[in-house]
Amino acid sequence: MPEILIVYYSRGGAVAALARQIARGVEEVPGMQARLRSVPPVAAVTTTAAPAVPEDGAPYVLTTDLDDCAGLILGSPTRFGNMAAPVKHFLDGLGAQWASGTLLDKPAAVFTSTSTMHGGQESTLLTMLIPLLHHGMLPVGIPFTESALNTTTSGGTPYGASHVAGVRNELPLSDDEKSLARALGRRVAGIAAKLARP
Repeated sequence: MPEILIVYYSRGGAVAALARQIARGVEEVPGMQARLRSVPPVAAVTTTAAPAVPEDGAPYVLTTDLDDCAGLILGSPTRFGNMAAPVKHFLDGLGAQWASGTLLDKPAAVFTSTSTMHGGQESTLLTMLIPLLHHGMLPVGIPFTESALNTTTSGGTPYGASHVAGVRNELPLSDDEKSLARALGRRVAGIAAKLARP
């Protein structure tokens, strides 16, 4: 069964919660399956390697996950209007996949979470798309035909799914944020299914 790879880094759990909603949307498309994977944290000076398997949550992503996927949805918390270092570190290590065209012509989408409404969601989503364009991926967003995009008072953008977590990470996903995350998953999976047809 074709799989959409959902790769994310989550520190407080908000990005992981979005990833699970996106996975639900992927699996609403007949014949499509979601594969959740995470990226390990990084440090400026490494004294201890990350465990081979995380203590909880999704397993760490392997390059073979990229080989197998029919599409990629990438998630990160926002750090000063950009993706978190672990996600950038993961992307920076994909030179061999770029050279071989592993991700060429596969649909791609992005998602994020911020502490505040104006914490840089859209700039983070846009900058996360740039490396995926270099891989020859086909960017997918959320169209305004999704009614929640017109009414949300929390997260959700045409550039990708998003969440406003609050300054103490106290806000759960809103109904609109859940709806838009599922819509993004459905859209990527639906496009991947169409691209796979002869």
